[in-house]
Amino acid sequence: MNEAASLNFDTLKLSCGQCNLRELCFPYGMPEEDLHRLDAVVELRRPLRKGDYLYRESGPAKSIFAVRSGSLKTMVESPNGDEQIVGFHLAGELVGLDGFRDDKHTCACIALETSSVCELPVSRLEQLCEQVPALQKQIRRIMGKEITTDHAMLLMLGKMSAEEKLASFLLSLSRRMEERRWKADDFVLSMPRQDIANYLGLAVETVSRLFANYQEEGIIDVDRRRIHIRQMQRLEQIVGECKS
Repeated sequence: MNEAASLNFDTLKLSCGQCNLRELCFPYGMPEEDLHRLDAVVELRRPLRKGDYLYRESGPAKSIFAVRSGSLKTMVESPNGDEQIVGFHLAGELVGLDGFRDDKHTCACIALETSSVCELPVSRLEQLCEQVPALQKQIRRIMGKEITTDHAMLLMLGKMSAEEKLASFLLSLSRRMEERRWKADDFVLSMPRQDIANYLGLAVETVSRLFANYQEEGIIDVDRRRIHIRQMQRLEQIVGECKS
């Protein structure tokens, strides 16, 4: 490797301060000095291809991961062998927090498309937390956000109708796109219909029918996996009683 290529690789690895997703990840609000310390901990993993496992259920949990590009899904397996998707994770979000309790992952994490992640070894992260109090605050913030997301999912699965579930799912994706300064009303789903159905606790046929209904009503336009939301307010009205 020539010197220029080496410099480019180093820049790629040590990029927390320049990453355009820093507001969603650990670097948010951290001073420059602390960012340099965080950079020294972060390791850039080789890219994942669609279907690759980042980690497996019951596997050792030695790191947490920040999604740098692409998207991932997390899933658990029931005692009878059924698989349940518990989350979809976009760029700027963390995965692997489930391993904090017993140092073993309670779910599996799989790439939905070609993706890359930044790895933060837990042992080094714990050492850094002692040196950087702001990092502890960030971890508390992220853990709190995870709990809020879990509560929202329980509400969705337990109380919402099928129509409300899909509307809530599309609104959630839209807002996450907006957080990344991407188009909130025009995006491509990285997950297939069967994954959406599994996550929402619905039949694939029900999800397909609802997409068709929303399109007939002029709420969205669907072109394979591309979604164009034409009536955001209508989606909000569908889940209005749960919006608060």
